Amino acid sequence: MKKILLLATGGTIACGYTKEGLSPQLAVNELLHYVKEYETFCSVDTCQLFSLDSTNIEGAHWLKMAAVIEENYDAYDGFVICHGTDTMAFSAAALSYLVQNSKKPIVVTGAQKPIDLPVTDARTNLLDSLYFASNDKAHGVNIVFGGAVIAGTRAKKERSKSYNAFSSINYPSIAVIREGHITFYIEDKEKVSGETVFYHALNERVLLLKLIPGMDASVLNRLFPFYDGVVIESFGVGGFPEYGEVPFYAEVERWTKAGKVVMAATQVTHEGSDMGIYRVGKLIKENFGLMEAYDMTLEAVVTKMMWGLAQAENIEEFRELFYKTINHDILFV
Repeated sequence: MKKILLLATGGTIACGYTKEGLSPQLAVNELLHYVKEYETFCSVDTCQLFSLDSTNIEGAHWLKMAAVIEENYDAYDGFVICHGTDTMAFSAAALSYLVQNSKKPIVVTGAQKPIDLPVTDARTNLLDSLYFASNDKAHGVNIVFGGAVIAGTRAKKERSKSYNAFSSINYPSIAVIREGHITFYIEDKEKVSGETVFYHALNERVLLLKLIPGMDASVLNRLFPFYDGVVIESFGVGGFPEYGEVPFYAEVERWTKAGKVVMAATQVTHEGSDMGIYRVGKLIKENFGLMEAYDMTLEAVVTKMMWGLAQAENIEEFRELFYKTINHDILFV
């Protein structure tokens, strides 16, 4: 029988009603009372990390999650983290970079409805997560939600209320779970070699900037002192405007010459960027040190930048780290 450590951070799954609105109320041991079926296939120990709405999760919490997993790594066969849905994709991506090459499963899950309601997805999601974490084929960081198993770097919350809230972006789901049966679409545990590596630092001086028609690059000038890297959500396959008093190429050049990272991504959820197609993207990428996110999710781009900036000593080392595929995060470079 597999031994699983269940970590709780709060989130809707543990929420109760208050006069101010829903907020996390249930402790981790109380969650287990609703899924007694787990006793037939695994044993579970518990750890209450936080009791937070996931809106309040930040880098320090990701580091704490990774640290607790590291401290207990040898004692357990798998790990399940109960988490709020709103920033779950960010947390799963961050953990993918903080805990690499893991042959043991690290599952992130949660719910759209509290676990103590008569009708809820919470009980199914938690039981599925414990079941997946107990499977011999499972490994690495994944989200288990709505019957889908999604690589931690490929998940995005696309629905605010429906039970199938998360989708796997630009990559297949790892598996599906139906009535206690797991069907794997991707089986690659045998490719994981070497030691599990834990990282202990993030650089949170990272900004995500969404372009809108009419915006010029003067906004980057104002933000320059406060950030070491910026991800710019451009239009379509990728391109920056040429209008305005301050052209984007000038600010991109200023940032990159100062050793800061400028990353172009796309506002379009599926199929990724390709800055080389149009003049508005090709010239600025070729001439001013701009990097490109390609098929990565924004959640993965942001958290990988935080991780990479904390590890790299210079921009060349950062580029090498960023374009190394980790937990299926990038296919096209």
